[in-house]
Amino acid sequence: MASENSGVSRAEEIKLLANEAFKAHKYSQAIDLYTEAIELNSQNAVYWANRAFAHSKLEEYGSAIQDASKAIEVDPKYSKGYYRRGVAYLSMGKFKEALKDFQQVKRICPNDPDATKKLKECEKAVLKLKFEEAIAVPDSERRSIADSIDYHTIGKSLGSTFIPMTAATTPSVAVVALLAVVVVVAAAAVVFVGMTGVALAAVVIGACLWGGFICFFTKTEKLDLDVEPQYSGARIEGDLVTLDFVKKMMDDFKNQKCIHKRYAFQIVLQTRDMLRALPSLVDIHIPDGSHFTVCGDVHGQYYDLLNIFELNGLPSEENPYLFNGDFVDRGSFSLEVILTLFALKCMCPSAIYLSRGNHESKSMNKIYGFEGEVKSKLSETFVELFAEVFCCLPLAHVLNEKIFVVHGGLFSVDGVKLSDIKAIDRFCEPPEEGLMCEILWSDPQPQPGRGPSKRGVGLSFGADVTKRFLKENNLELVVRSHEVKDEGYEIEHDGKLITVFSAPNYCDQMNNKGAFIRFEAPYMKPNIVTFSAVPHPDVKPMAYANNFLRMFS
Repeated sequence: MASENSGVSRAEEIKLLANEAFKAHKYSQAIDLYTEAIELNSQNAVYWANRAFAHSKLEEYGSAIQDASKAIEVDPKYSKGYYRRGVAYLSMGKFKEALKDFQQVKRICPNDPDATKKLKECEKAVLKLKFEEAIAVPDSERRSIADSIDYHTIGKSLGSTFIPMTAATTPSVAVVALLAVVVVVAAAAVVFVGMTGVALAAVVIGACLWGGFICFFTKTEKLDLDVEPQYSGARIEGDLVTLDFVKKMMDDFKNQKCIHKRYAFQIVLQTRDMLRALPSLVDIHIPDGSHFTVCGDVHGQYYDLLNIFELNGLPSEENPYLFNGDFVDRGSFSLEVILTLFALKCMCPSAIYLSRGNHESKSMNKIYGFEGEVKSKLSETFVELFAEVFCCLPLAHVLNEKIFVVHGGLFSVDGVKLSDIKAIDRFCEPPEEGLMCEILWSDPQPQPGRGPSKRGVGLSFGADVTKRFLKENNLELVVRSHEVKDEGYEIEHDGKLITVFSAPNYCDQMNNKGAFIRFEAPYMKPNIVTFSAVPHPDVKPMAYANNFLRMFS
């Protein structure tokens, strides 16, 4: 008994140390300490819930859900267990699962105003999701936004320019969608207003939806794309995006000035044309005596992107770069980042290569800020346009037939060949399983073999998996990104895998360094350069994220 009490007391001491590490934003250390406390006393729900919170801070939402579920198992009346799991579900875009947990928090704490407020926000998110599902246009009926825009003519006619706000559909599909919306939202009204108010709610909702229906399926967005005489920003003359334009635009962005929509359209549409022509896996040849730079996640940290160019030079044919996905979201200058990278691609396609990350997707952009930022700085049309262009981004690159570069990681099965990756039909939103999902989401693990993903999507893979993949494809090294690292990089799997992350002091709170890797041909040995964060204007990360997610961050 004395020994058992001693273990419980020691567990409490370790929990306090873990709490201090958490407050210092040392989340990995906090997880290790909470794990020690759990090993001494696994029947304390607080330890499990606290470790779940630390996992969430590292975006390890799968592990957070597991730990929060264990806290609930230990103490079904512990409200924070449901709360932590609900937050993790929200962060993964699983709003319906999150709603169940927040409803349980409300049952346990009926008089808690904070719980009530957050439950209402989650209810709104679920209702919006049901609405979007009801009016969703089938892929077979969807029309491309990009195909409806000709930047050669916009802004040049005397009349107004109209651009479709959303994909057109047939009248029959539209009627079905409208009826589905009325049914779905009226059903949701049962939850929110009770049976006695359903009839009135259905009438009001039906009337509003009919007006919205007419607007949604017939209205177009009027865009004034004429470049006003007083516009003093960067200008593109004709079709050619020049270095002078890019430098002027970057300087304008640095001073928090906007680019004219007419030029934003041109940059995005020209980039789309180039990306669409590329295979899903791009082979890059670096001549002997030349160098090549690989950068990891930037995540909307525009001023740190400028610092990379200060340290390593602007992209050019003599100084080429590969940016390895996750250009946007979380950081509140994501639009500036993506337009800069796209403009550089337009200026010189061989100067910069771009790979898709898991955040180049509608579901992530809706939650983590890019969608809100684009709506605020440009328009709704650009949200759809960027979504289309992100689906054109290649999934992987191979440098000099030696180095495999991908955003996330490797696969749930052995025997995947480079030809299999080239054959992926990538022109879609990322699926929840399969090669494309794993390329974008997977992570390395220290133990051999494969395991479940700590993120809840993809998988974890060991050094043996990495070595077999390299041997089967006659490669030497895997370079990937996707994970924040204290030093900006980490070398794993006996030197066969490098993680590079280029967003220092991630989200203004992680205190990590950023890094990039320079390779020199012909030997292609990695030279890793690290750097620290630079100041940026007082716009907080996640400033454009959905309100419900900001409440929980």
